[in-house]
Amino acid sequence: MNQKIENKVLTPTLIIIMALATGLVVASNYYAQPLLETIAKAFGLSVSQAGFIVTAAQLGYAAGLMFIVPLGDMFERRRLIVLMTLLSAAGMLITATSSTVLGVIIGTALTGLFSVVAQLLVPFAATLAEPAKRGKVVGIVMSGLLLGILLARTAAGLLAAVGGWRTVYWVATVLLILVAIILWFALPRYKQSSGLNYPQLLISIISLFSRNTILRTRAFLGALSFANFSVLWTSMAFLLASPPYNYSEAVIGLFGLVGAAGALAASGAGQLVDKGKASQTTSIGLVLLFLSWIPIAFGEVSIWALLLGIIVLDLAVQGVHVTNQSVMYRMMPEARSRLTAGYMTSYFIGGAAGSLISAMAYQYAQWRGVCITGAVLSLMGIVIWWMTKGKIAQETVQQEEVQA
Repeated sequence: MNQKIENKVLTPTLIIIMALATGLVVASNYYAQPLLETIAKAFGLSVSQAGFIVTAAQLGYAAGLMFIVPLGDMFERRRLIVLMTLLSAAGMLITATSSTVLGVIIGTALTGLFSVVAQLLVPFAATLAEPAKRGKVVGIVMSGLLLGILLARTAAGLLAAVGGWRTVYWVATVLLILVAIILWFALPRYKQSSGLNYPQLLISIISLFSRNTILRTRAFLGALSFANFSVLWTSMAFLLASPPYNYSEAVIGLFGLVGAAGALAASGAGQLVDKGKASQTTSIGLVLLFLSWIPIAFGEVSIWALLLGIIVLDLAVQGVHVTNQSVMYRMMPEARSRLTAGYMTSYFIGGAAGSLISAMAYQYAQWRGVCITGAVLSLMGIVIWWMTKGKIAQETVQQEEVQA
């Protein structure tokens, strides 16, 4: 049974606060990526050894998705969100003050573990939103999340150039503390009791996905779309650092701004879901994802083609992602945190697999191999959606009848 929410009005200001908070929190997982070479020199490491810092962030985030996000269906949301934001800031502080690489890894892992607070803010926004505007709200908050991922590298590069790599973590620590304070005063108190203890809560995630075709399909489409995102962004730096471009790291980091344009454009996908057009939005997003690899493939010889492809790909990835989450949050309001945990774990696995496959493709077949890999993954998503679309439509009607 749900407790009464202090303030049922989700104001435009609160939506923006939640979107900005989501972006700043999730960005903490990506600051290290453009700083690896600098950190490696500071501690006398090889670049491959410094790579364990990014691995620590990924492992921490994965653990948080599975074991912390479901707690949103047990505990009071505002207190849990603020506490996790402060713990994420503590991880940043440990990294900023560490004199050994072990300290950096521990701080990064803790930050990754608790930065999943972003995945509590998204379903919380869906809970506070009016049903007719839920998709729009999810789209705005998710835009904040993707912007955080895309712009973190650019911000880290600029701050490191001004004051060194530790400056990035000091600034991030202060920002997260400020975010926690703002959220404490801005968010309403809200608690939802699932009637399950913690082990039952975790087991129920598997149960939810095992008996629901919609959730399984949406999770798989999410994994494939984020795999496409990782395939592009993992190897693009290799392309841009090589002839004919020979761009510096600072210039390469600015390409995140291009991706941000696509992310913002996709926020309207949630509004289409509100109008009952989730199926059309999904189909369009998957087709655009496939088509985006055509201009990206010409990126070897044309920077304008690459820029166009980046915008279309990020637009499609974000559009599919927003649609997936909007559909899920409409179906099972009593289990939104658990649905987020299961869906985002699949999403994360897809992204990690995309990074791995992308690096291998570039090693063996250069940029052409990367583009073929992305196109094949996109085509898989289209085929899966085409095969399950009819069954999903039937289940959606059945669930709407039950809710009515």
